[in-house]
Amino acid sequence: MQHPFGLLARDGVRQLAEQCVGEVVRLACESRAHESSVVLPPSVSPERAELIEAADDLNAINAVYRERRWSDGLPVIPPTVERVEVMLRHTSRASDEIIAMIAPGFGAATVQRIAINAVLAGCDPEYLPVLIAAVEAVAAPEFNLQGIQATTNPVAVWLIVNGPIGKRLGVNSGINCLGQGTWANATLGRALRLILQNVGGALPGEMDRATQGQPGKYSFCCAENEAANPWTPLHVERGFVRDCSTVTVVGAEGTISMNTHAKDAADLLRVIADTMAHAPSNEYCHGSGEPWLVLAPEHAEILKGAGLSKSEVKRRLWEQSKMTAGRLAAKDLARTQAGRSAELGAIGPDTMLPISTQPELIGIVVAGGPGTHSVYVPSFGITRSVTREVVCDA
Repeated sequence: MQHPFGLLARDGVRQLAEQCVGEVVRLACESRAHESSVVLPPSVSPERAELIEAADDLNAINAVYRERRWSDGLPVIPPTVERVEVMLRHTSRASDEIIAMIAPGFGAATVQRIAINAVLAGCDPEYLPVLIAAVEAVAAPEFNLQGIQATTNPVAVWLIVNGPIGKRLGVNSGINCLGQGTWANATLGRALRLILQNVGGALPGEMDRATQGQPGKYSFCCAENEAANPWTPLHVERGFVRDCSTVTVVGAEGTISMNTHAKDAADLLRVIADTMAHAPSNEYCHGSGEPWLVLAPEHAEILKGAGLSKSEVKRRLWEQSKMTAGRLAAKDLARTQAGRSAELGAIGPDTMLPISTQPELIGIVVAGGPGTHSVYVPSFGITRSVTREVVCDA
């Protein structure tokens, strides 16, 4: 479909839609006529991955990966048979087992293909179970991977690791946990992105239509700092026992720093809520938002010290982050009126819009090191985070 079409009048949109319908019919008929001769590429076949021969030269191998668009723009580790086999020893699942079909191309994410992309990203072999769980999570219907992969929004998949496996693998939950410098964080996030691209078919400029994208699409991964968390950690909040290891996937639209030296809980909540309320926000328009906060341990302690539970923090933020509908652009207000009237009734410029349908949808994790810096993570809006257990059975 020709882009952009957001500025077209209704007649122009109708004309474009008619052209698309004709093209879909043509392609469908051609596919049926040549069905017997169609050969599916390896990325969408449930068969074992194809073996290719390449020179034993890192530069030459990376040139092949650049040419075929199998990398993320950074150098890759060649996924030799030997390296992939070492990776596969860390799961008892069959290498040809399909973990999920990955949107938007709906390629088969077999255990072997997950392992191949893990090698490409530089993962240590023991990281494989985390990636298998992450692939299961992103394929859950409520995560809306189809929308996340193909949207023009700058959405990245954020991995949050909880439980003993985070410490065992060395996933950073402290200083600079969302930044560079930790092998596990960098390669786990990168491996999932490569799976989304190479198996799911979301190549930038093709099915990945992000207008600008964001750096988190290279890698976006951390662990929760459970030792510094004064409340229940995320995975326990979601029904898992504390000693269970989990990974949570979030459709995240970036990070916004909240540097405040507030020492009073009410003052702290006020400035956080002010940060959450911004007019060009998917969450207020769609009404299906799931905003996230990465609270610094210092900020979490201030709130806990005031006697606030995590659920009470969510409730207060939900109330205080309500935004008048009149702050939206005129077109966005019209979208909101169409999409949230069943929830909120008649919506006018003075209507107070909640950021989500209920306070419980605000996600909170405690992570980072010393300092008065928390992070607001807006969500894609039309998505729900998903948590899956990491099974280490090999």
